[in-house]
Amino acid sequence: MKQIDNYPRKQKPPVKQDVKLNTKAGGSFADRLKAYRDQHAQSLFSSLGRLFAAPFTTTMTISVMALAIALASGFYLVVINLQQLTSGLEASNQISLFLRDEISEAHAKKYAETISKNPNVQDVNVVTKQQAMNEFKRFSGFGEAIEVLEKNPLPIVIEVLPKDALTSKQALTGLLEDFKKSTEVDFAQMDLAWVERLQSMVRTARLAAISLAILLGMAVFFIAGNTIRLEIHDRRQEIVIAKLVGATNSFIQRPFLYTGFWIGFLSGVAAWFIVTAMMLILRPSVENLSGLYEGSFHLLFFSYLETLALLGASTLLAVVGSWLVLHFQIRRLQPE
Repeated sequence: MKQIDNYPRKQKPPVKQDVKLNTKAGGSFADRLKAYRDQHAQSLFSSLGRLFAAPFTTTMTISVMALAIALASGFYLVVINLQQLTSGLEASNQISLFLRDEISEAHAKKYAETISKNPNVQDVNVVTKQQAMNEFKRFSGFGEAIEVLEKNPLPIVIEVLPKDALTSKQALTGLLEDFKKSTEVDFAQMDLAWVERLQSMVRTARLAAISLAILLGMAVFFIAGNTIRLEIHDRRQEIVIAKLVGATNSFIQRPFLYTGFWIGFLSGVAAWFIVTAMMLILRPSVENLSGLYEGSFHLLFFSYLETLALLGASTLLAVVGSWLVLHFQIRRLQPE
C-alpha cells in the first residue's frame, strides 16, 4: 500500500478574473430613459390597436364625443362670426355733430382735426352742406322741390366714430357729453339704445357659448371615464394577474391612459371635420345674403391656434376623466 503523504501539497495561486463589476445598479441613465421610452411607445400603440380591435364600440364612443365637442366648438364659431358682424356695424354707432350755421367749412375742418387727436376717437369725417344736400336729393325724392330754395338749410355735420364702440357705453356717453359742451356744436346725437341692445346680444351669446362649452365638456369627461371603466371591467383578470407578479399601479394604468388619449384626440379631429363641413355648407348662402345687402361678410373658420386648442381640450378632458376613474378603480382591484 502506498503511504499517504502528510506533507501539505503546494497550492496553486488563485486565478485572477478580469471582471469589472457594475457599480451602477439598473444601468445608466440613458438606458433607463430608453427603457422608459419603449414602455410608453408600446403602451401608446397597443392601446390604439385595442381600439381598432373593437371598431363598432370605438366608433360609437368617438361619434358621441365628437358630436358633443362639435356642438360646443360650433357655437363658439357662431359667436366669433357674430362679433365680426357687429364690428362691421360700428359705423351705425357713430356720433353725429351738427354744427352751428355760422361755422364755416374751414373752421369745421380745423375742429375735426382737433377731434381726431382725441384718444377715444377712431375716425372723423366732415360732411359739408353741399354734400349733405346732394345726399338728401338722392334719397329723399324731393330734388325738384329743393331746387327752389334760395339757401341751403342743412348744417355741416361731423361724423365721429368712437373707439371700442361696442364695449364701453359709459365712455360713449362721456364722449357725447363732451361734444355737446363744445361751442361749435349745435346738436349732437347717437343711438345709445342701439348700442346697449347690441352689447347685450353679444354678451348673451358669449355667455351661452361658455355655458354650453362647460356642459358639453363635462359630457366628454364622463363619457371618456365611463369608457375606461368598462374596459377595466373587461380586463379585470388581466389586471389582477399583473398585480400578482408585482406590477405597480402606474404601470397598469399606463395603457388605459393612452386609450383615453386616443379617444379624446380622435374625437377632437372628428369634431373639427364636422364643424368645418357645416361651415362650408353654410358659406355660399351666407355670402349670397351678405351680397344682397351690399356687404362683404365672410364666415370665419378655425384658425391654427384654435384648432390646436380644440384638439388639446378634447384630449385633456378625456385623459383627466380616464385618470380619475383609474385612480379609484385600479386600487380597488386586489388579488384574493
